[in-house]
Amino acid sequence: MKVESHGIDFIPESERYGHPRRLFSIWFSSNMQVTAMVVGALGVVAGLGIGWVILALILGNLVGGVFMAGHSAQGPHLGIPQMIQSRAQFGVYGASVPLVAVVIAYVLFFAANAVMMRDAVKQLLPIGDNAALIVFGAATLVVAYFGYELIHRLGTVMTWVSAAFFGAVLFVVAVAGVRGGAIIESVPASSFSLSVFVLVFTQAMSWSLGFGPFVADYSRYLPANTPSRSTFWYSYAGQVLGASIVMVIGALATARAVDVEASPALGIAGLFGAFASVTLVVILFGVLVFNVLCLYSGYMSTVAIFSSLRGAAIIGPRLKLLVMSLIAMVGIVIAISTQHDFYSFFGDILIAQVYVLVPWTAINLMDFYVVRKGRYRIGDIFDPNGIYGRFNQPTIAVFAISILAQVPFMSLHVYQGAIAARLGVDISPVVGLAVAIILYLAAARALTRTSVMHSQTSSAKH
Repeated sequence: MKVESHGIDFIPESERYGHPRRLFSIWFSSNMQVTAMVVGALGVVAGLGIGWVILALILGNLVGGVFMAGHSAQGPHLGIPQMIQSRAQFGVYGASVPLVAVVIAYVLFFAANAVMMRDAVKQLLPIGDNAALIVFGAATLVVAYFGYELIHRLGTVMTWVSAAFFGAVLFVVAVAGVRGGAIIESVPASSFSLSVFVLVFTQAMSWSLGFGPFVADYSRYLPANTPSRSTFWYSYAGQVLGASIVMVIGALATARAVDVEASPALGIAGLFGAFASVTLVVILFGVLVFNVLCLYSGYMSTVAIFSSLRGAAIIGPRLKLLVMSLIAMVGIVIAISTQHDFYSFFGDILIAQVYVLVPWTAINLMDFYVVRKGRYRIGDIFDPNGIYGRFNQPTIAVFAISILAQVPFMSLHVYQGAIAARLGVDISPVVGLAVAIILYLAAARALTRTSVMHSQTSSAKH
């Protein structure tokens, strides 16, 4: 199989191919892995009753999936990576503002996945903690380097393998029962806390929202005449079903005293006795799919930041390998330094990225579906002197204000906003979404009126 030749550049119609059903497999498989199980486990560990945890998880994915699939539908229409399209809203240079935040999120998830797979790698290979993290990172690098087609093929295979595997896990946990697996005594099944319910909902929504900045990267090769409805629904179904099923299994397993939080791979593999080693291989490949997405799109977002300064879109294979290797190295270093205090770190990643992603997704989707209605000049997206300019200051201001507006409502391990402390819940995503939508639409209308006035004045002079 050839290494993908395209990077952040436009995919010409002559090279477009595939069917949108592939989007179901890539998003279903990328969610059918044990990292997503941890999201389900967090609610049970926090003390919420299992029924309420399941409801919060499903609702969070249903809401987050809407935004994720809305971005996916942009891929065939524009033929460029997701975050490159942000140049139309933020300016060619200004798009680096959300791009930096997104790259940080990719690297942190890369590190998170490596930490969760550390013990699984050690069970299969006689190596230490740090070496296990490096091995998993290196395997991710190889697949990501080959690119788009290999990623989709791996996703298709893992859709079937992961579906069968997690079906077996669900049977063992929920039907056959777990030895010594009584429901955690300290958490009654009906236990409810509004703050924890909102936390679990936000974490699940954050998980699905987290795919938004890279989802169009994997639909951009589809023919331009691919119906947007097909792109949306195949992506939405894969995302919501995959994430919800695995998160619910994670919650059920934790409620049955399976040690999902400490080591999800070993906790689940332990259910299968003599087949534990085979199970670990399946688990590793499942997480590998998701980790490859983080590295592949992290590479394109990183290149997008620096290429805007040079005006280049074509990236050679050597530079591609170098950039990917550097990103992987940073992720591994973070994994090594956080591996022994990981789960509070992971929980904060899920919540903190929402504070940035919600304003970005609101701006991007409003611009695409409401303001410009899908009409863009692709050439100008790569040209600092084009119609989108270098910096779109109003959009950058909206983005910054939307993040700042959330600060009093934020609730993290390291920070508690004043209003969040009074309410007992973190409603910052709702605030960020509303502020971003209102301010961006207002700014777009103001710019439109200004353009019309300048046009009328120019016509009158002539």
